[in-house]
Amino acid sequence: MTKADNRTDKRKLGDIGENVACEFLRRRGYEILERNYLRKWGEIDIIAKKSGILHFVEVKTVSYVTNYRPEENMHPGKLMRLARTMHIYLLHEKHDSDWQLDLITAQIDTKTRQARVEMIENIVI
Repeated sequence: MTKADNRTDKRKLGDIGENVACEFLRRRGYEILERNYLRKWGEIDIIAKKSGILHFVEVKTVSYVTNYRPEENMHPGKLMRLARTMHIYLLHEKHDSDWQLDLITAQIDTKTRQARVEMIENIVI
């Protein structure tokens, strides 16, 4: 018996976007440390490291048929939750290296299985 996939279409698209983002980062020399770092007040999609810098990466994914850009989903409430979760991660994991918040946007064409990926680095909170 196979387990039913109860994820919503939006969650499935988001998972595809996160997988694409991880591959995008790996190809550029990033080491993926964690995915979906979840605490009760927020989640960090990807935590990666490159050249001694810790990167907290938020991934926003949309399909090609939407009328908005994925980065429009980075609203002040999301940034506040990310800042709090990043702070807790740094305290618990005892990281003393430099860090930054990055955004990866992925526009997915589900029919052709192609993605357009862009990275916005070092977002100021």
